[in-house]
Amino acid sequence: MLLRSLFLISLAFLFLACENKVQVKIIDNKKEELSLGRALYFDKNLSLNKTQSCATCHNPEAGFVDDRDNGVQAQASLGDNGTSIGDRQAPSAAYAMFSPTFHYDKKKKEYIGGQFWDGREKTLAGQAGGPPTNPDEMAMPSKSAIVARLKENLFYVEIFKKVYGNDIFNNDEKTYLKMTKAIEVFEQSDFFAPFDSKYDRYLEGKYDLTPLEDLGRSLFYSNANTNCSSCHTLKKEDQKRETFSNYEFHNIGTPINTALRAINGVRKKDDGLLNNPLVKDSKHQGKYKVPTLRNVAITAPYMHNGVFSDLKTVILFYDKFNNKNNLINPETNKAWRNAEWEDTINKKDLKMKKLSERKVDAVVAFLKLLTDKRYEHLLLKK
Repeated sequence: MLLRSLFLISLAFLFLACENKVQVKIIDNKKEELSLGRALYFDKNLSLNKTQSCATCHNPEAGFVDDRDNGVQAQASLGDNGTSIGDRQAPSAAYAMFSPTFHYDKKKKEYIGGQFWDGREKTLAGQAGGPPTNPDEMAMPSKSAIVARLKENLFYVEIFKKVYGNDIFNNDEKTYLKMTKAIEVFEQSDFFAPFDSKYDRYLEGKYDLTPLEDLGRSLFYSNANTNCSSCHTLKKEDQKRETFSNYEFHNIGTPINTALRAINGVRKKDDGLLNNPLVKDSKHQGKYKVPTLRNVAITAPYMHNGVFSDLKTVILFYDKFNNKNNLINPETNKAWRNAEWEDTINKKDLKMKKLSERKVDAVVAFLKLLTDKRYEHLLLKK
């Protein structure tokens, strides 16, 4: 009986030891996958002319947007060939991990989530897989061509096999999917979402708001004033780890960026959410995903097409829907241009009280509070 008990105890210890080894291997693999994703994110070798990486259009030093001077009045990203330029600006990759998988919410009767301005990719991995083979972006001719570039790098060969198995390079499609998965793992790390802004420190009792910032905070959360929070919050007022987007899609009346269109030669209107292959109803034409306001003060230009270059202009743009005296765009010194799509404008959520100049400045002051700590020095340049 004693021998049998000792035998069972030994088996139990052996099982626990094996289980711990499996857990350690999983943890180690996650670390390896994260390291792989980091390397891939910064690798220009994955573009045709070896000039462009994920970080080129989503620069970690600039709030994960494209901060290059591309020679246009309102910025959009240049492609690997140095000439191709799109019709939309690259959204920030910061906090993008919190956008839910693209879906239709039957209760809200709204499409929600996904990646890109039109949500056409359900996940970060899907988003990561788009630019490398896009002829106007990284311009690689095929997924197989990208896998061939991966095989040239002995580090990649070793770590791909270590994380995904020795047969990972037997199928180019599978290899490509795992490449995007590794990038997704990196983009899901705290590096992209530190939640350490002055606003976060305020919630922890480590920062005191100025009177202007406090006024801006009150206005932001007041549905009777600005109505900002109806689209730019998921949680109740002053909750920790708020990403400042409800990830819905709305048409807010953004005008055409004529300066950009004059350069890129685009002639047709941007259908917005209707570009998403899962969306068929024309009532969604001209809608775009509500972006996070995290780091908004240092990630100009603004709107899906980069039509505004200053954050204060954006607040004045919202105000012009309710303020009959707000007639002039301060960036052009001309009247506000009409929306690209008039019929689907969300007039309900755009309704608010007109803002005084002090209130406009207060909202801007609050939005500056949402800047991650490592970017606060960039506010001094604004």
